[in-house]
Amino acid sequence: MEVKLANRVLSLTPSTTLAITAKAKELKEQGVDVIGLGAGEPDFNTPQFIIDAAYKSMNEGHTKYTPSSGLPALKKAIIQKFQADQGIEYKPGEIIVGNGAKHVLYSLFQVILNDGDEVIIPSPYWVSYPEQVKLAGGKPVYVEGLESNQFKITAQQLREAITEKTRALILNSPSNPTGVLYTKEELEELGKVCLEKNILIVSDEIYEKLIYGDSVHISIAQLSTELKELTIIINGVSKSHSMTGWRIGYAAGNEKIIKAMSNLASHSTSNPTTSAQYGAIAAYTGSQEPVEEMRQAFEKRLVAIFDKLVSIPGFTCVKPQGAFYLFPNVKEAATMTGYRNVDEFVEALLVEAGVAVVPGSGFGTPDNIRLSYATSLELLEAAVERMRQFVTSKK
Repeated sequence: MEVKLANRVLSLTPSTTLAITAKAKELKEQGVDVIGLGAGEPDFNTPQFIIDAAYKSMNEGHTKYTPSSGLPALKKAIIQKFQADQGIEYKPGEIIVGNGAKHVLYSLFQVILNDGDEVIIPSPYWVSYPEQVKLAGGKPVYVEGLESNQFKITAQQLREAITEKTRALILNSPSNPTGVLYTKEELEELGKVCLEKNILIVSDEIYEKLIYGDSVHISIAQLSTELKELTIIINGVSKSHSMTGWRIGYAAGNEKIIKAMSNLASHSTSNPTTSAQYGAIAAYTGSQEPVEEMRQAFEKRLVAIFDKLVSIPGFTCVKPQGAFYLFPNVKEAATMTGYRNVDEFVEALLVEAGVAVVPGSGFGTPDNIRLSYATSLELLEAAVERMRQFVTSKK
């Protein structure tokens, strides 16, 4: 029997992150000593009080369906979080809780895009943005964030990319994979263009709690009432509270869009996992000390390894201000070690040096690699030293 698949899935590009993770796992099973730096999740366990809250909810019988858009109590906690952190006011009808921020993004594109609608995606970009746009019948339009501008796009670049088919702009600040932040002034300039052209802003703020040094996270939605009305904020507890496996994310924005997403959820997922929602309520209403402790640990690692990384011959790197990734340009290193491109360099780094990183080609920037410092400082330092030895031994 010949099995035919839908065209929408045949066009998908496999995840480079998952591919490198699978290859690293295969080598480990063969007994190879591999240090994995591909992780997109904190290496801390979920705080115990959150686990306890979810366990308690189950024991109290909260194991049934909830509203498709999420528990009212969780929406209330999210609304209070926006008030406290950004000074933005939302109503319950402007909030939807989904099965992780990735699922919420997927649902958003499903309800706002028609075939041929364009979504502007700054590169480097998170690997799932273009695939989700394509699955909704949309067309990704890439705008290059130059490394000389910390990988950020300008208002002029945005203006030049807009056509009559443009429906939305994706902003990710702090960024995965670069860790850079847009400043208030930069957001204001981008916002002016979006207001002028009536372009929806999809603001992915999942890393907002992981900010370092003197940097400050600004949401474009908090800059004006007009920008708030034009913005859909995507967020969740995965990165901030080390709850990646709990799958709780949410969107905040235009009530008509949120209602459409809720209707879609009622015919697809029914609702986010009930006990996980109770855990998320505890995450936002309980102590935030674990969040700060984790942030400090990431910052300590960044400070400890950044200079060592950029001292490797052929490596240059924009210093991140948030998230937990480094995104060095290693084109020169790949060339001097005899590889045709960075993808080949990454494969050799894994097989010969036992260091797993993600090639930048999956993020739209083929001269770079992404490495996560969501692992112990001891392993990070060992990995950087292995990379140094790998490069210097082949020069």
